[in-house]
Formats: sequence, C-alpha cells, structure tokens
Amino acid sequence: MRAGLLAILSAVATIAIAYPSLAADPKPDAVIKNRNIEARVLLDDRIKADAPLAADCLAEGKKWLDKNAAEAAAARKQDPQFFKDGGWDFERKYSIRSVVADRYVSVLRDDYMDTHGAHPNSDVNTILWDKSETKRISIRPFFTETADNGPTMKAMVKAVIASLKIEKKKRDSSETATEDWFRDLAPSLLKIGAVTLAPSTETGKSSGLTFHYPPYAVGPYAEGQYVAFVPWESLKPFLTPEGARIFGGARPKGDADEQP
Repeated sequence: MRAGLLAILSAVATIAIAYPSLAADPKPDAVIKNRNIEARVLLDDRIKADAPLAADCLAEGKKWLDKNAAEAAAARKQDPQFFKDGGWDFERKYSIRSVVADRYVSVLRDDYMDTHGAHPNSDVNTILWDKSETKRISIRPFFTETADNGPTMKAMVKAVIASLKIEKKKRDSSETATEDWFRDLAPSLLKIGAVTLAPSTETGKSSGLTFHYPPYAVGPYAEGQYVAFVPWESLKPFLTPEGARIFGGARPKGDADEQP
C-alpha cells in the first residue's frame, strides 16, 4: 500500500512539472472578491525585488481593482440578469520586459477582463521606470525632439507601420494591413502606442523600441495582440547622448517569439 501511495504521489509531481498550469497558481498581491467581481493584481518576482517599483505598480493596481469593483456593483444593480452565472473576472499582471543600463526598467501591464459579454477581452500597456530617479518616465530623454508631427515621431510611426505589416504577413493577415486599421496611429507619443525598450544582444543595451497593441487596436479581435519592433538604427539621427549611450546591439533571436 505504501508503495502504491508513493507511486501516486510521484505521478502527481510529474504531472505538475510537465503541466505548470496544474500546479498552484501564484498568490495575488492584491485581490477583491465578492458576489459582483473577482479581481486580482499580480507582480512578477523581479518587480517585487525592487521595492519602489513594486509599491508604484501595486498602488496603481489597487486603484484599478477599486474602479472595476465599483463598476461591477453598479452594473449588477442596473442589469442583475447579466450576473446570473456569477460575477465579473478581472486580472492585471505586471512583468519586467527589460532592464537597460541598470537604470531603465520596461514593464508590461497585461489586463484580462470578463464581463460576460460575447467574449473576454484583454488590454496591454507599459511603464518605463527610472531606477535612479525612482519614478515613471517617457522615452523623451533619449531623443532630441519628440514634438507631435515632428521628424522623430514621423520616422517612428513609419517604422511601426512597416513592422506591423511584416507581422500581419507572418499571420496571413495581410488583408488587414491597411490604412483603415492604422488610422489611429499618429506621430505623437500619446497616439503611437504603448512602448518598451527592447532587450539586446549587447549587455546593458536596448536594441530599439517595441510597441504593444491590444486586440482591436490595429486589427480585429481574432488577430489578438501585436508587437511592432523599431530597431535603434532607424532612429539614430534623432538620438540624444543618453539615447546613443543606451542603444546598441541587435534584437535577441527569441524575443519576437516571446511576444504575443
């Protein structure tokens, strides 16, 4: 009997290793759970190791939880029939995409939302964190100018669209690589998309910029998320001394495969 029990336990352990999703889910860093909604925020271990960054992300995440909990409560009050199968399900994950020059930390913020509509939805946004200043920043310090419709932003959006067309071709979705789907991309930091510093084959450097788009942003829902890559060389004429310092190398071979 003891041998049989040991065999069962061994088999369970093997399954948990082979299928990590069957193992225990990570414990949320913040959660709201009631009859209207179950919503949670998760920080990856690298974020937790940076106390100021973790505090910043968690504070934002908790506001997001409270906002959605309030909306769920209001929705149940107005349309209780939509909650007959349970409450809404929301999740936000913060994860580090790259650390450049041991200073600039790119964070991906992935959201999942299920409000019992036609299908669940997702969103993606980004944070650029300056470890030296312990605050969020933009990519402005890396470029000589970033004015709306200026030369830098025009070059950037042109490169983004070129990259998206390549990605769509890979997915056999060239029919949606049209101006109609790219009309919301404008030569403006606020309208070009959520940006991160891409990792590089050169230690401590960034190989360029990656722009992250949720479903519906640059294609129909069925196509999912897109990531556009702009190599630093295409923006070289517009770099500040700090930009020239942090950019270099090439995009690692597997990086594109790891993105949605």
